[in-house]
Amino acid sequence: MNIDILLGLQWGDEGKGKIVDALSPVYDVVARFQGGPNAGHSLEFNNVKHVLHLIPSGIFHPEKLNIIGNGVVIDPAVFKKEIEELGPPLNELKKRLIISNKANLILPSHRILDAAYESSKGNSKIGSTLKGIGPAYTDKTSRNGLRVGDVLKEDFRQKYNDHLNSHLNILRSYDFKFDLKEYEKGWFEGINLLKQFPIGNTEYLVNELVQEGKKILAEGAQGTMLDVDFGSYPFVTSSNTISAGACTGLGISPKKIGDIFGIFKAYCTRVGCGPFPTELYDAVGANLRNLGHEFGSTTGRPRRCGWLDLPAMKYSIMINGITKLIMTKADVMSGFKTIKICTAYRINGEICNELPFYNDSIVEPVYTELEGWKEDITGYREFSELPSALKNFIEFIEKETSVPITMVSVGPDRKETIFRN
Repeated sequence: MNIDILLGLQWGDEGKGKIVDALSPVYDVVARFQGGPNAGHSLEFNNVKHVLHLIPSGIFHPEKLNIIGNGVVIDPAVFKKEIEELGPPLNELKKRLIISNKANLILPSHRILDAAYESSKGNSKIGSTLKGIGPAYTDKTSRNGLRVGDVLKEDFRQKYNDHLNSHLNILRSYDFKFDLKEYEKGWFEGINLLKQFPIGNTEYLVNELVQEGKKILAEGAQGTMLDVDFGSYPFVTSSNTISAGACTGLGISPKKIGDIFGIFKAYCTRVGCGPFPTELYDAVGANLRNLGHEFGSTTGRPRRCGWLDLPAMKYSIMINGITKLIMTKADVMSGFKTIKICTAYRINGEICNELPFYNDSIVEPVYTELEGWKEDITGYREFSELPSALKNFIEFIEKETSVPITMVSVGPDRKETIFRN
């Protein structure tokens, strides 16, 4: 069981990029298994912040192989921009990154469709990132998608034009103005760059690496509560963000899965629309947003902030089979006199521990209050140094979830991480 999975337990933005980067030294391979450029995985080291959208977060480690799996949807224009901003020479990056020929492409017309669909919803918007993710996955599941392997075929341009014309026919039904050339800008340049990287049957590669005893970390995007099946539907993404998605997104057997790491913030955030039981509309919520720099890495949108939601987190732990927890943004909570944790819901006067099916249910969080901590913890590197109030906070979560917290992030830099045995 040489494949471990790392994923978010909330509504995304849990700090997966930083944690993957911190864990990479003990793995040989880092592989993305779903999502697309709607992801924004932030890493910070040497006082420089990097944001990755498509490329696995192990890319900054020269000796590690990075794989973009078949479950990912790729926008070549975003890929090009990301490659150019990484820093290492192109020849070096070609040695570190391989792309599945079965990964689907996001076409410029997918982005236009995404914007047209969202615009037509009026006040019922989903909160899409408008990156073309949904339309690309729609084409994939309806067996109409273009895949990375298609870029190597002589008739690729004809295939592209056929798909474009099909999308333009759909767009005639919408009152939506667009400039196709603006959307195509950089896209074909991205295709040419994509073709320079190794493209192949990565499912064979992953399984061969496992047979050789290599350690692989499967990196998830978004969060469990945005899963298309188990998230707060319809305010979700278009892929399976849960641990099972790693198997279909990389072509691996569940038998080969070892640990499943679940990342959560010490509080909750959400971008876009959808239910958020513990959301704070007051000065405390604004304070969390400002202290935590809670603005989307991909969209720049301000994130909605609230207290930690244990019923939702327990649900995520159950769905994913989490074996180890990782807590981020503990440093943001420093200075709060009292910290609240939602331990149950009250729905129609009844105490409930399960997530409601209906998004329009009036959910009132039931809170437990804990003492906060005042200390600046960003300089701590040992668990024993942490304030007793923070340790109590951690122990409370462990007792409630029955899963150990093995890492605590105390700042954005890769060095600001405490590993706990």
